[in-house]
Amino acid sequence: MNGFFTYTNYKAKQILLTSFKDCILVVLILTTNIMKRKLLIIIVLFLTGHFVFAQTSDLLKIREYSNKNTANMIKEFSEFLEIPNTAADADGQQRTAAFLMSMMNKRGIENVQLLNATTAGVPPVVYGDLKTPGAKKTIIFYAHYDGQPVNPAQWAKGLRPFEPKLYSDALDKNGSNISFPTDGKFERDWRIYGRSASDDKAGIDAILNAYSAINKNGLLPGCNIKFFFEGEEEAGSMHLNEVLEKHRALLQSDLWVICDGPVHQSGKKQIVLGVRGDTHLDLTVYASKRPLHSGHYGNWAPNPAMMLATLLASMKDQKGRIIIKGFYDDVTPLKPSERKALNEVPSVDGQMKKELGILGVDMQGLSLSEAINQPSLNINGMQSGNVGKMASNQIPTTATAVLDLRLVLGNDWKKQQQKVINHIKGKGYYITANEPTDEERTKYSKIIKIESGDGMNAQRTSMDLPIIQKVIGVIKCTTKDQIVLQPTMGGSLPLYVFEQSLHATTVTVPIANHDNNQHAENENIRLGNLFDGIETMAALMLMK
Repeated sequence: MNGFFTYTNYKAKQILLTSFKDCILVVLILTTNIMKRKLLIIIVLFLTGHFVFAQTSDLLKIREYSNKNTANMIKEFSEFLEIPNTAADADGQQRTAAFLMSMMNKRGIENVQLLNATTAGVPPVVYGDLKTPGAKKTIIFYAHYDGQPVNPAQWAKGLRPFEPKLYSDALDKNGSNISFPTDGKFERDWRIYGRSASDDKAGIDAILNAYSAINKNGLLPGCNIKFFFEGEEEAGSMHLNEVLEKHRALLQSDLWVICDGPVHQSGKKQIVLGVRGDTHLDLTVYASKRPLHSGHYGNWAPNPAMMLATLLASMKDQKGRIIIKGFYDDVTPLKPSERKALNEVPSVDGQMKKELGILGVDMQGLSLSEAINQPSLNINGMQSGNVGKMASNQIPTTATAVLDLRLVLGNDWKKQQQKVINHIKGKGYYITANEPTDEERTKYSKIIKIESGDGMNAQRTSMDLPIIQKVIGVIKCTTKDQIVLQPTMGGSLPLYVFEQSLHATTVTVPIANHDNNQHAENENIRLGNLFDGIETMAALMLMK
């Protein structure tokens, strides 16, 4: 521990000295007397060192508080995870919001309330705030309390989505189920399994416990703090803009800190300046009106599965590049500082290939970090006929697929959908929004139904902004490792809504382990990531 903070002290001095460099140079230029010049340097170094010492001392207090209160924190977190929070469970959503309000109230957070959308029945935002005397900046900390749908049958034996359990390590690393200790001694590699353990109740837990650690140590945040916990993120944040517009005055700030998503695959902390947008297309290809015997009609009747497979294959070349006309045309290029940051991201391609059991990659010639800074077209799922024990010698009547389109800055989700639709039309398909009629079947040999859902555009914050540079410096002081700066996260968050509705500046500071299984079965959070997340959020709250 002492070694960590010795290094932190050194790194913080290094950062602050860099930020003071121009002032020192000006002073030296204007000061001709050698003795006065030396004295000024000593004063600057003393003041800088004193300021850094105070910051590192505060972080030490945060860590000590977490160490002493680990058992209580984990107990509360487990109780939080026990409450169902999927969109299909309205009662569970209400209970989750109520529990979250109680967590905030017992910490002395002020003005705790529910912010409702204009549309009825939408899960509310749980809000609270804290005013710091003399503070000149306001930071809003965001996370979401809703979770992805669950299929308990897909979870590992002994695991249930809303019965959090502690394991000695990850399941694929032969971790075994262990009891929650009562003595407060937890290992960093232990993991808690349960829905939303990482996405995103861990984010909420880290934010609230960061404030607890600051408050219980008698420290003052360096800024005014607002808490904004959304309940509709996993459903697409379709009504978020209503909440933001309705409560515009309440939600003014200098910065939104988004606590969601994983740290870098290398295990290093990362700061993410943007997110990809997202939209979907549901495709259904039609053939005969009834299933056909594959012997009697094979080679004659069209097979919708083959038709759909051929259509989808026409959208990419052999190197994984999307060949739909104009797909990349409106991409906003990275700035020089963003390109530099991307080039400095540690390579984890070899690690991830081994971890995932794959040899090749989809987009050849690009690293993982480069690939997620490009728009993508992914097949989320395909279905036609039956497989396995239910397979039969038939030609099915339909074939379906769901396409996931990820967007980067410059793409518009409606235009991106239309590019795909135009490509399909160019392959000779008659496009409909409904089941084909008998008349349509006699007129067109290739029929496809396309259902286009809503979407969200990408967003990216300039890393050259002074407040972003300050965030980078603060987080560098919490670790001896490199901080990974990502221009764009691979996943999607509704950050363009904050930008559109509030002209807000956002930065994403994720805390979860990269192998957390978010959105899937066996979701988990590594305790070391949770503890580090508390320190990271506290450091940002102490930032002036």
